[in-house]
Amino acid sequence: MHESAYLGSVAILLCLRMVCTKQISLLKFPFYLCEKETTMELKHIALENKHEQMGGKMVPFAGYNMPVRYASEKEEHINVRKNVGVFDVSHMGEFMVRGPKALDLIQKVTSNDASKLTPGKVQYSCLPNDKGGIVDDLLVYMLKEEEYMLVVNASNIEKDWAWIEKQNDMGAEMENISDDVSLFAVQGPNAGKVVAKLTDLNVDEMGFYTFDKGNIKGVTDGVVISATGYTGAGGFEIYVYNEYAEATWDKIFEAGKEYNIMPAGLGARDTLRLEMGFCLYGNDIDETTSPIEAGLGWITKFNKDFINSDELKKQKEEGVSRRLVGFEMIDKGIPRAGYEITDTDGNNIGKVTSGSISPSLGYGIGLGYVQKPHTKSDSEVFISVRNKKLKAKVVKPPFYKA
Repeated sequence: MHESAYLGSVAILLCLRMVCTKQISLLKFPFYLCEKETTMELKHIALENKHEQMGGKMVPFAGYNMPVRYASEKEEHINVRKNVGVFDVSHMGEFMVRGPKALDLIQKVTSNDASKLTPGKVQYSCLPNDKGGIVDDLLVYMLKEEEYMLVVNASNIEKDWAWIEKQNDMGAEMENISDDVSLFAVQGPNAGKVVAKLTDLNVDEMGFYTFDKGNIKGVTDGVVISATGYTGAGGFEIYVYNEYAEATWDKIFEAGKEYNIMPAGLGARDTLRLEMGFCLYGNDIDETTSPIEAGLGWITKFNKDFINSDELKKQKEEGVSRRLVGFEMIDKGIPRAGYEITDTDGNNIGKVTSGSISPSLGYGIGLGYVQKPHTKSDSEVFISVRNKKLKAKVVKPPFYKA
């Protein structure tokens, strides 16, 4: 996430040559929307028809038919930064973990210390694998004593469920509610004004990474509203059962009319999270990257035992040979995932994992793993773009500072 952080929530990997059960035109998708060609049947979010009616360009993503853009990615991006936009991220997965052994299971499978949670709190964490990598990153919600909700990335729902279930030797109760829940992210400096009109909850006093359970006026009492996000622009995420999804979406836009609220797609979501330096699963973190290498030591707590904790503790104590860093382009050019990173002598020192032109800043930014000692801020590196070595420098994210 996640859409975070979050989530997140969030692996954006689509392709220019997508072949699916539905016929779609060849759009000029950004590089970060790349996925292998597939003929598998797509899953459908509750509001797919609504997005098509609103002019959303629908593309296959993580097994779902999702809106990548409505107007333009840049316009949607800037609107979230300056005003308020809404993302439908209903493809995300939600698992319920309940019972006297719920915390024991979560402590075993996640890197962060979930014992610090209290009802109404949210925690960013990851699921370490047993080989030093990451199964997924996720959000952990403590709904009440002995009841938690885990929010995982859409592309990893089945994998994550199988992994957690395999580790559940203590008998915690598990339920996958992913197909029953819609999730809307209302993001931007005016998000609070919009969401406050929707509910009786006091969202103005809701702290970052907290949530409350309450109502959407005139629609339903069964919602969770959290002060989280994957954009760095501030805002809220609204979890609602599918049968109330369309009415909730309409209420959001009715409440946001005076603020010129706009829908936003996956394209803007990716550039927004990149400007903040948030990791994207499948690009910046995966089964081969450790949380220590990825700069996620802050969510890797060694006051408890968890899967592969001994190895990760050793990495933290002894250091790692590579690190995920941010970089800004000095020469004009667009960094893309997979591009080689070299030193001043042309030696390969790493590769780009995420990159784009920042809509807010107007120049190229990216993330990538590089070998030490090139991880230090202001280190000069070069990005191989179309057989040219373009100069860049290592910087500490976030790239965009409000």
